Amino acid sequence: MSGIRTTERRLYQQVADQIRSLIQSGHFRLGQRLPAERELAQQLGVSRPSLREALIALEIDGTVEIRMGSGIYVVATSERRPQSPVSIGESPVELMQARAAVEGTVILMAAARMQPDTLRALRQVLDAMRTEIAEGRKPVEQDRQFHLTIAAQSGNGVLQRLVGELFDDRHSPLSTQLREHFETPDTWSLALAEHEAILEALEARDALLAQAMMRAHLEESKRRWLDSEPR
Repeated sequence: MSGIRTTERRLYQQVADQIRSLIQSGHFRLGQRLPAERELAQQLGVSRPSLREALIALEIDGTVEIRMGSGIYVVATSERRPQSPVSIGESPVELMQARAAVEGTVILMAAARMQPDTLRALRQVLDAMRTEIAEGRKPVEQDRQFHLTIAAQSGNGVLQRLVGELFDDRHSPLSTQLREHFETPDTWSLALAEHEAILEALEARDALLAQAMMRAHLEESKRRWLDSEPR
């Protein structure tokens, strides 16, 4: 499977290739503002999330520049950085879909084994998360700890490791650049409220509700990255 994956062009890379071809053919000129995302997605026949991933990839390699409140512009040739052969990461859409599939199962297992000490630990994590947000910091470590604490309670070390690996993929260049544009104190506050809903369902011993709240949280996280307007 790994050999197949390394030879494939990810969907966002294919879309980025389309846009590069349009630039090279003169359809989009150097310095030109690209059409709005919705319009460009329709022109290319792709989904808006796939287009956004492609535009972030093009920003990373220096082909375009995303100017907050203005739009996305083709960068002059002299300003372009050489493309790196190193992978910039998996598709954030696919990562969040994978997390929803894995963590949706993990939380059912965890709920069946949940102990009062673990619930108290999760409450402490959310209290620390709230403090970090209030003081203007990004509570990434508390976010990770929340998800891994639940995964650990499942009793399956392989699933716990997988949850950690999927979470840590948020540090890839592609996901990092997405967060740079679309992550704000408000989005973190929304994430905190979603974590609260997950914990409340676990405290109520409602496994199915906890599963629904976990999947809803991960879906909303994906939407905030890929459907919201740049800040």
